[in-house]
Amino acid sequence: MLACDDSVTMLAEIRIRNFAIIEELTLRFGEGLNVLTGETGAGKSIIIDAVSLLLGGRASTDVIRAGAEQAEVEGHFYLGRRAAVIHPLLEAEGLEGEGDLLILAREIRRNGRHICRVNGRAVALSVLNEIGQRLIDIHGQGEHLSLLRVREHIELLDRYAGLEVERAEMAQLVHTLRQVRADLANLRRDERELARRIDLLTYQIQEIAAARLEPGEDEALEAERRRLANAEQLLHLTTQVTQALENGGEEQMSAVDLLGQAVQILTRLARIDPEVEPMRRQIEDLSYQLSDVAHELRRYRDRVEFNPARLAEVEERLELIHNLKRKYGDSIEEILTFGERAQAELDSITHAEERIAELEAEEKRLLRAIGELGQRLSAARREAATRLAQAVERELDDLRMEHARFSVDLQWQDDPEGAYVGDRRVAFDVTGLDRVEFLISANPGEPLRPLARVASGGETARLMLALKAVLSRADETPTLIFDEIDVGIGGRVGAVVGHKLWGLTAPDAQGHRAHQVLCVTHLPQLAAYGDVHYHVSKAVEGERTLTHVRQLEGDERIGELAAMLGAPTAAGRASAAAMLAEAETAKKARSMDSG
Repeated sequence: MLACDDSVTMLAEIRIRNFAIIEELTLRFGEGLNVLTGETGAGKSIIIDAVSLLLGGRASTDVIRAGAEQAEVEGHFYLGRRAAVIHPLLEAEGLEGEGDLLILAREIRRNGRHICRVNGRAVALSVLNEIGQRLIDIHGQGEHLSLLRVREHIELLDRYAGLEVERAEMAQLVHTLRQVRADLANLRRDERELARRIDLLTYQIQEIAAARLEPGEDEALEAERRRLANAEQLLHLTTQVTQALENGGEEQMSAVDLLGQAVQILTRLARIDPEVEPMRRQIEDLSYQLSDVAHELRRYRDRVEFNPARLAEVEERLELIHNLKRKYGDSIEEILTFGERAQAELDSITHAEERIAELEAEEKRLLRAIGELGQRLSAARREAATRLAQAVERELDDLRMEHARFSVDLQWQDDPEGAYVGDRRVAFDVTGLDRVEFLISANPGEPLRPLARVASGGETARLMLALKAVLSRADETPTLIFDEIDVGIGGRVGAVVGHKLWGLTAPDAQGHRAHQVLCVTHLPQLAAYGDVHYHVSKAVEGERTLTHVRQLEGDERIGELAAMLGAPTAAGRASAAAMLAEAETAKKARSMDSG
């Protein structure tokens, strides 16, 4: 791959296999202006068609090379400065790759199954198309032309006018208004539904409040129920234990008596051998502990009671809690939280009239603010639109479209729910009040028509070049491809077109290139401005016609330009060399002016 600045966003490489007359081709592009030249029918436009396919264009099995089962196109892109825009799209679909390298791929199979891939993962065609539209514009065919998408016009105009701050302020106002209107809609629900809701909330709140629930109460009641339900068994068992510990039986001493006897014997032993004293103390301690346990068991036994009435109360209380859990939550805490939320909603509904009045006042305030900011935005846009139209028409003059007229149409639409502009209500969205569309008249006597309806071809490509030349810093599409742009123009204008195409790639004051440009051309004057020059040729090998691409430099490039001039002679080569020198001089002059 050709080296490039880390900030550059560009199509770095395309790989094509079994596509039309291309058997296998790997083409590496450079920064700046890349030109493709060669005989008609050699396959230059086929390469552009392959790029279009890669971006989600229409696919047909007709493009599969004869004798092959599938056609494949793969493109490698450096994201550079556009990474911040592209990465969120990739992350949303789980398509992250390695660093700033993005790989798009498309396979067209004879069985009708077409596969799209992003960074090696299969995706829907719509995802490939959405990503592709943000990377490349193809001029001359219109399929991926951002300038033909009317929704882009206001974005381009605002970036040209430098209105990003005002646009952000407008978007925030509209977002706030939408929230206010959503709250109002909730409060203005059907009155009968509101009344039913009040009744339900009131019942729920009263039912929960009447229960007087305490956190942890259910667990304590469950323990009490177990004791009450098993009182007889508890009494019997504790009696057995206390008898074994303290009373003993007819034939067996109690545990306490046995330990006492053991203490007496150990006491006598200790008098004889003091080494036994620690054991005597241990047994004595056990005797005291056992007596304590027996005492606690007697107290526990005394508390055990047969109380059917209390058992019924406990079971009734647990049944109430169970019913409340079934309605409002899995625990007493959740039930209480439900009641708090219900009370908050009831308070909100109860004070709905006051809240509605507040929100209506806020809605009007926001609509007036949107109207005022919208007017300021519109005035700035109209001033910028005049400058834009004049600049585009100057560019068109250079491109032998001196009779063409360009205009930016800004319209307001009435809307009874719209923003306040004086006594008028005007439709709006996050961009403001204006509906913006670029208009063009290519020939004398023709009325201005929407740009999106202009026919494709060389004329359209030149029109797009004029627009791109003016909007190059506002247009964020990184790679521009121009096909058929030289149709109907001569050598003198070809040099102008070449200079403008190269100008689209010229670095800014920080040294960052605005765009990468690929151009298919038959004009040597245009090709001379290329930073990288590729020659496309076809050859018959065996019984098959194949396309080959070779990068030209030095004498080879001079020879190709001379051939394009129709003068593959010494004089022609001299003219070609002079052409290259003039182009290089013009580039340096432009770079110095920019610096």
